[in-house]
Amino acid sequence: MINFNGAIDSENVKLSTSNRGFLYGDAVFETCKVVQNRILFFEDHYFRLMSSMRIVRMKIPMNFTLEFLESEVLRLIEKLNPSDAFRVRITVYRNEGGLYLPSDNSVSYVIAAEPLENSMYLVTKESYEVDLYKDFFITKQLLSSIKSTNRTINVTGSIFAKENSLNNCLLLNNDKNVIEALNGNLFMLTDSKLITPPVSDGCLNGVMRKQILSLAKKIDSIEVIEASISSFELQKAEELFITNVITGIQPITKYRKKEYTTNLSELLTAQLNEFSGL
Repeated sequence: MINFNGAIDSENVKLSTSNRGFLYGDAVFETCKVVQNRILFFEDHYFRLMSSMRIVRMKIPMNFTLEFLESEVLRLIEKLNPSDAFRVRITVYRNEGGLYLPSDNSVSYVIAAEPLENSMYLVTKESYEVDLYKDFFITKQLLSSIKSTNRTINVTGSIFAKENSLNNCLLLNNDKNVIEALNGNLFMLTDSKLITPPVSDGCLNGVMRKQILSLAKKIDSIEVIEASISSFELQKAEELFITNVITGIQPITKYRKKEYTTNLSELLTAQLNEFSGL
């Protein structure tokens, strides 16, 4: 069941083959977590969505207020089977018409939701192995920081990870620095310093990244830094973890021959649950 431009339906919604999101990847999206009819960090999601629409020069409708989009998400949730938590995706695409040059910049939206098993953020004790994905690189530019539907590197990287029995891959920018994972931002703990790549390196301007930076800065025993990370530094680190709004914090337990602790991941996850009211 989806919310398509305000109409909630489960069977009769069809997208045209002229849809620009399909033809050109001319769409942006946000993935949110909803717990007990509350959208976590929704203000951050909303402003990132508005920023993304401006960056790609979409016309933002006058009614696209924070309150409007929040109500559209919750209207859909109310129609679904009861659940404590949902993954919700809000996709905004430019309306059809034109070739590379759109005939107009107006937009439509689709909101989809699916239940999640856990409302709280949890740290699993299972092995989680990653390696570098070096077939393609992310460019250091503003477009790399937004969530557009052009995610080819994430798709091919995910296939590479599966083919090589990995849980995830780390992506590189055109300077060969490590910037993020396939599905979230990267943090590295080394010598009491928690380091994450700056958005200017080409990583996603993640909503959960923002929350973790804020929480970590309250821990006296570590220094929080936004700085470039080389692949050589990974094997010197004490801890690596990935962040996104659905999982929260995913500790990396192994990169090549190096194994990592999960102590800070567990501490920050507990603080994240408390901060989020979970």
